[in-house]
Amino acid sequence: MYTQVPAPLGGSLGWSAVLSALPLLVLFVLLGVFRVRAWLASVIALALSIVVAIAVYGMPAGPALDSALEGAAFGLFPALWIVLNSLWIYQMTKVSGHFDVLRRTFAKISDDQRVQGVIIAFSFGALLEALAGFGAPVAICSVMLVAVGLKPLKAATIALIANTAPVAYGAVALPVITLAKVTGLPLDDLAAMTGRQVPILALIVPLVLMIVLDGRRGLRQAWPAALVCGVSFAVVQYLMANFGPVQLTDIAASLVSAAAVLVLLRFWQPRKDSADDRAPGAGGGQPVPDGSGAGAVPSGGAVAAATVVRERTVVDSRGEQLRSFAPYATIIVLFSIAAIPVVAAALATTTKTFSWPGLHIATAEGKPLSLVSFKFDWLADSGTVLFIAGVVSAFLLKVPLREAVRAYGQTIVQLRTAGLTVMAVLALAYVMNMSGQTATLGLFLAGAGGLFALLSPLLGWFGTAVTGSDTSSNSLFGALQVAAAHGAQLQPTLMAAANSSGGVLGKMISPQNLAIGASAVGLAGKEGLLFRRVLAASAVFVPLMCVLVYLQSTPVLSWMVP
Repeated sequence: MYTQVPAPLGGSLGWSAVLSALPLLVLFVLLGVFRVRAWLASVIALALSIVVAIAVYGMPAGPALDSALEGAAFGLFPALWIVLNSLWIYQMTKVSGHFDVLRRTFAKISDDQRVQGVIIAFSFGALLEALAGFGAPVAICSVMLVAVGLKPLKAATIALIANTAPVAYGAVALPVITLAKVTGLPLDDLAAMTGRQVPILALIVPLVLMIVLDGRRGLRQAWPAALVCGVSFAVVQYLMANFGPVQLTDIAASLVSAAAVLVLLRFWQPRKDSADDRAPGAGGGQPVPDGSGAGAVPSGGAVAAATVVRERTVVDSRGEQLRSFAPYATIIVLFSIAAIPVVAAALATTTKTFSWPGLHIATAEGKPLSLVSFKFDWLADSGTVLFIAGVVSAFLLKVPLREAVRAYGQTIVQLRTAGLTVMAVLALAYVMNMSGQTATLGLFLAGAGGLFALLSPLLGWFGTAVTGSDTSSNSLFGALQVAAAHGAQLQPTLMAAANSSGGVLGKMISPQNLAIGASAVGLAGKEGLLFRRVLAASAVFVPLMCVLVYLQSTPVLSWMVP
């Protein structure tokens, strides 16, 4: 049995932490500085983490490689299984023509791309995050934004930045539920504390989206839509997290925020300068791929003008409009049914849990590491629910069986490089977790004493950046946050919640999410460029969250802690 050593390099926690961070540093430098393809950067970082595990931590080669295999398997199922089926549903709406109906429906709500961007990326994306998570909102919203006229790079950037505030309660509140399980703290307290942190992000994110969409002009002209969207989402998210069923937090917040913007548009429309003779964000350029492999989205010039005129002359019946929303309504219904306690218990009986072969690992305290257990919940998994929703959607959209199967094959091909990235990054995460590299980094940060409250969200951010999942980040660092809180005489509930709240900000720079976003809009291989675009937003949000948590640990805002 391999037992983890927190400070393997001469007993120095600091120097051990430096070497532990090396694979991650190499990964982000390759992505952000040298613009290396995400799959190649991830494979290089994975190889380096294995070298560190064997040479520095003394982990036998067999368990190190087995750890990587388990991580890759987790990347394949459930992560890619979820994304694959969510994108398949999109492909079928494309094949049936109902995606165009959905696009025209959004266009009729408002012909302003800034308003469309907020509704699609923030409100609709939050609904997808609430139901599925694991990259599905980024994949679907990116292609929807391209379809309404945004350039691919901007569309993926918007989708990634928007996928922040709802993440803590994504996948039917799985991150906070997992946090409660690993820390032993009451779920109600953790949900409430998180609900007093992430709603503040919800107030800011739509305003930032306006700036990314159209610069200062966008903020000046369309700020009411962003403000109404953010405030309504934040208020409902706070209320549901503190007083309602936590599983429905983001579902309620996303629907209310979209409805609030629709009501606002009945009385207000974005102001445009006299010089504005086209939709904000439109521009010249060549046709760009929409990521579906089914054609191109024209932009600029006479082609774009002709497309707009043609779209406005098309009148969709109420029945076709309702049918275009049918796949997403199906997803809501199926996930709601799956969340019913009796149904959830029945589905759970089909889950198979087994120890990964060749892995016998203990923590530094001598306790067995829970990560060696692999859970194969083939029926209860969100990806399976999405697959069933896809089958139902094919029937509702009247997609022939042959076309549905062909769309599935096209989706697999589209995700091939993103899939490799996801598997490599999760293999990296598992090697770091199994060998003890992650624990070393966590203990190093926890040694900051009272200032740990300022650094606590960074642990969550780091965990999500590596794994692509706030749930996984909570699994990794939740218990460590509580232990560090006790040592530094801080509120355990506050520190545990800070892990989840900080984690939501790491999702936009996670290599697998970058790969999913780039692949969805036809920019596979340009993940480094996308990383540079979203890094600025992450650099703004993370310090704000760190300061908020620190103030909540002091008398200034301690009244916010339940």
